[in-house]
Amino acid sequence: MKIAGLQKLTLLDYPGKTACTVFTWGCNLRCPFCHNAGLVTEPMTETITADELYAFLKKRVGLLDGVCITGGEPLLQPDLSELIKPIRDMGFAVKLDTNGTNPEKLRAFCEDGLIDMVAMDIKNSPEKYAVTAGTERISIDAVNRSVRYLMQQDLIPYEFRTTVVKQYHTVEDFEKIGKWIRGAKAYYLQNFRNSGQLIDNSTTGCTPSEMRQFLETVRKDVPNAELRGI
Repeated sequence: MKIAGLQKLTLLDYPGKTACTVFTWGCNLRCPFCHNAGLVTEPMTETITADELYAFLKKRVGLLDGVCITGGEPLLQPDLSELIKPIRDMGFAVKLDTNGTNPEKLRAFCEDGLIDMVAMDIKNSPEKYAVTAGTERISIDAVNRSVRYLMQQDLIPYEFRTTVVKQYHTVEDFEKIGKWIRGAKAYYLQNFRNSGQLIDNSTTGCTPSEMRQFLETVRKDVPNAELRGI
């Protein structure tokens, strides 16, 4: 597989662990506020080979705890499992970031012991999912099956997260999201920040007071919900 990039150190992407982040190409969604839009819209090129990644990781054994695999949408990669196996053999924990549109593959990765944690995006309330994801081709049923699977399994920890955008999210949306994922073990609201590499540069974040209001709304159904990066 072609790897889009490597962030050699992150203290944020893998909660509780010192990690690096591997970026994969391509996504089946077109979220207007995507902060990695280049991985979605630009032609695929190889910036680091798998062998170069493994060589880097071998030098970081005992220094890094884990590897976060993100995108794009990593589960689009047909050979992702082959990339992960040597990483796990070196003793690194692996966290997968996903949009949840491939529940069968997500289940397989969890049950085959390929990953140690999942972070899944909740783009918006079900009624507004397509407009927020930038495509009518998204299956909310598939996303819901991923939600239900993660909440019912006890193999690995998971978190849900929503990037909050002023143009797309309202209190009513978070009332519906809260009911949708009621009782989730971990849910984070993270305020949108413009990375300068967006599909739609007109999108903006919310005020701290708006973020707190959204959090209070969600906590009626998801008491463990938190703000992240505020």
